Amino acid sequence: MTHQTPPPATQDPAPPQLTLALAEKAALTSGAGDFVTTAVASCGIPAVALSDGPHGLRLPKESGDGGQLDLHSAAPATCFPPATALGSSWDPQLAHRVAGAIAAEASAHGIHVVLGPGVNIKRSPLCGRNFEYFSEDPLLSAEMGGAMVRGLQEAGVGAALKHYAANNQETDRMRVSADVDERPLREIYLRAFERIVRRDRPWSVMASYNGVNGVPLTENTRLLTDILRTEWGFEGIVMSDWGAVRDRVAALRAGLDLQMPGTDGRTDHQVVAAVAGGDLDESVLDTAVERLVRFARRTTSVVPPHREVPVDEHHRLAREAAERCIVLLKNDSELLPLDPATGRVAVIGELARTPRYQGAGSSQVTPTCLDTPLDCLHRLSGGARVDFAAGYVLPGVAATDTAGKAAPGPAPDANTDTDAEAALADEAVRLAAVSDTVVLFLGLAAQDESEGFDRDHIDLPDVQLRLLERVRAVNPRVCVVLSNGGVVRTAPWQAAVPALVEGWLLGQAGGGALARVLFGMVNPSGKLAETIPLRLEDSPSHLSFPGEEGRVRYGEGVFVGYRGYDARHCEVAYPFGHGLSYTTFAYSGLRVAQDGEGGAFTVSLTVTNTGGRAGREVVQIYSSGPTASVVARPPRELRGFASVSLACGESREVVVELARDDLAYYSEREGRRRVEGGVYRIEAGSSSRDIRLSAEVSVPGDLSRLRLSGRSTLAEWLAHPVGGPLLSERFARARPQGAGPGAMGDPVMRRFLAGIPLDVISEFPQSPVPPEDVAELAALVAAAAHGQGGRDQEGE
Repeated sequence: MTHQTPPPATQDPAPPQLTLALAEKAALTSGAGDFVTTAVASCGIPAVALSDGPHGLRLPKESGDGGQLDLHSAAPATCFPPATALGSSWDPQLAHRVAGAIAAEASAHGIHVVLGPGVNIKRSPLCGRNFEYFSEDPLLSAEMGGAMVRGLQEAGVGAALKHYAANNQETDRMRVSADVDERPLREIYLRAFERIVRRDRPWSVMASYNGVNGVPLTENTRLLTDILRTEWGFEGIVMSDWGAVRDRVAALRAGLDLQMPGTDGRTDHQVVAAVAGGDLDESVLDTAVERLVRFARRTTSVVPPHREVPVDEHHRLAREAAERCIVLLKNDSELLPLDPATGRVAVIGELARTPRYQGAGSSQVTPTCLDTPLDCLHRLSGGARVDFAAGYVLPGVAATDTAGKAAPGPAPDANTDTDAEAALADEAVRLAAVSDTVVLFLGLAAQDESEGFDRDHIDLPDVQLRLLERVRAVNPRVCVVLSNGGVVRTAPWQAAVPALVEGWLLGQAGGGALARVLFGMVNPSGKLAETIPLRLEDSPSHLSFPGEEGRVRYGEGVFVGYRGYDARHCEVAYPFGHGLSYTTFAYSGLRVAQDGEGGAFTVSLTVTNTGGRAGREVVQIYSSGPTASVVARPPRELRGFASVSLACGESREVVVELARDDLAYYSEREGRRRVEGGVYRIEAGSSSRDIRLSAEVSVPGDLSRLRLSGRSTLAEWLAHPVGGPLLSERFARARPQGAGPGAMGDPVMRRFLAGIPLDVISEFPQSPVPPEDVAELAALVAAAAHGQGGRDQEGE
């Protein structure tokens, strides 16, 4: 894909020398309240106001810091589509615009930093907080999250990239250790953070609650300092998630700058005592203070012109975003779009009248207004007749019939039939039987998915599935519209409905967006940012989620999401990247060109709209290979994407730039990303399982930095561009003239010896490489590498 040009490295001027007492320094490294940092007015150090809000602001009702811990007491702000929906837009420019609008509202309310975006990977469909995350793929997460960082910060509002790192479940989230090997940690769970930190330079990063490999994130020197700062060059501050600090002094040593929220000075006293007692070097505290002062001045330096929030304009942007997020999963016999001029449409499901538009927890936004699907379908129906039946009771919502009158009896549980449920279902079935088409809204209640706990399953409520079965029995023309933060199982019932729309959680304007898509005023173009499995048991992480006794083993390694489904040839309901349109697209003319040896790749192709409507297609570029990799690799991995909007019959060239490093894997033994030499397949597709075109490209590899020694295996020696020829020459020299091919010429013997260290082979009787030669060979290889600067290109 065409990567954004990194902004120039703008190092804020160093703060003037400050004369601060030890107690003042300690106070600066913790909050002054729930969502505000500590100020030192005498030294010109301002307080920084923070707000939750990856998809909108959670504002206190009154001015100041109070009330933010009450999740239901926020003042109105625009509720944009949460990340679970926005990720399905595959549109970084849209994410940038949404973030800019959030920044404008933040500035208007005196907020300096928005706590987001969240770019954690959707490792399991059960994670209760998946609605706050973009994707199961790190590249897509990085592109969408990076766009939001830029959108916020270009408008003068700081971003807090979160939750760093490997925060992929809510079960035991305050204590659990994510035990993950280095390669998946680097390739999957840190990759989005790395790309955003290096390219987009967020002003702050939020350290998560969990630990990684036994060390809490807030005390994890390797992740906070060695990787984040030293390796990636992060220059901002690291703040804790709220309540994540266990040992304030250890956290400062590890590289945490700011503990949130404030503790009324309790942990400040611990810091002062540690410095006074020699347990904490004051220079460590000084470094954190310097970063915090720079952060405070940077985030408060932009004074935007005072103006009212353009509420209506932002609502329109929220609707535009929601329209682009909707995914058309299935549309047999072109049931959709509905004809707004004729026919009778039965809208069934309480979620049409009482929509879920965001997830539960700290990211809840009080919307400025709320469009319901039912009202918007009525408003846009034209000559069509739209009737409504609730069909089921949504937990937490009073049971009422079509006229809004209370239905008999309470409905205490989403999976238990009651008199109220039975009456509502009967009414819905009667309506379906006399209608031309049924639009059935199904989904999850707020109590089913939230920050703080994980889901137990991915099924729809039983009462909704029973209603679907009854409705389908009297009217086969059914379009199901889903409302959910995490994926829900669509098998086996998906086979029995002709149309299926994934509506996610779409924010405050989602009702209008759904109505416009259903009536064909908008052509859907969303693509799944995560796989929808046939069964929960098929999920690659299933047997190692959510762990036990405080530890969770990431046993699937790099085979997360579609990587794992594809590697196991596992059938899925709908694959990663899937999404239909009311038109069709053809791909042709794939070309892959490399900008010199070791340079970037330019992938180009032509996309043609072959259908009867204008539409937008998201072209996805994957890579496979190389043919003889030394590590296990997924069958394909997303490397880039681009979207194109086309009129009927129009063709346009799509160009995606791929960095050579995008083809690398992370070598645990070498401690770096490494491109293997070989033949790679570059694929262009409409989803991970709808590959339209492919081409092969030969890529020179990086020279291994491993030092060969006697403990290196024969295979490692032979694969080395210097050691291989040297060793082969010794084997040939030791073979008597006229003798047979020897061990190296015998394929069975060669495989037998491949995994044996060279010093063991040297001890074999009649070995062609005696023990005294092993050290000499290793020295020759080291000298050659040193003469080439330690890096060269590996032959194929």
